Amino acid sequence: MGVKKILILAGDYVEDYEVMVPFQALSMVGHTVHAVCPNKKAGETVRTAVHDFEGDQTYSEKPGHNFTLNASFSKIKAEDYDALVIPGGRAPEYIRLNDKVIKMVQHFSQADKPIASICHGAQLLVAAGILDGKTCSAYPTVEPEIARAGGKYVAVPMDKAHVDGKLVTAPGWPAHPDWLAKFLQVLGTKIKL
Repeated sequence: MGVKKILILAGDYVEDYEVMVPFQALSMVGHTVHAVCPNKKAGETVRTAVHDFEGDQTYSEKPGHNFTLNASFSKIKAEDYDALVIPGGRAPEYIRLNDKVIKMVQHFSQADKPIASICHGAQLLVAAGILDGKTCSAYPTVEPEIARAGGKYVAVPMDKAHVDGKLVTAPGWPAHPDWLAKFLQVLGTKIKL
């Protein structure tokens, strides 16, 4: 298997489950996971939001936990990581305005390294210009952006994930079991029961 070094790009109001669950699950299987946020350092926190599907026209939003970052954004280099995780929530909407964030996402794509994106994380993929000719899933409201970026949106059930090469995407946190299992397959991680 080999331990992989995985980077998570977060920001304030990242979706609570979509940052916490991959951080814990990928660490649990033995990978090294660093969670960073632009303009913050290790030991600082990002606020999270819990998004839920309660029958309204769109998801609801409630305050989540404070998530502690374990690496400093200014000190990390994308080249040092084997894979990237992009959680959703509101963070992708504004961290995509950071040039270093965009260059990081582009690095993982150009180097053909695994990328796992969920929910609104696709907004970072769009901003980085890496979806041309690719298929991906995301929260359904991101479909128009994906199409404008030359990608093809794939509508999968809320609890399923989609794989295109080394890009693993899902519409939201109900897909965590499928999304993380598919990401582990792309990483080459073997779990023996």
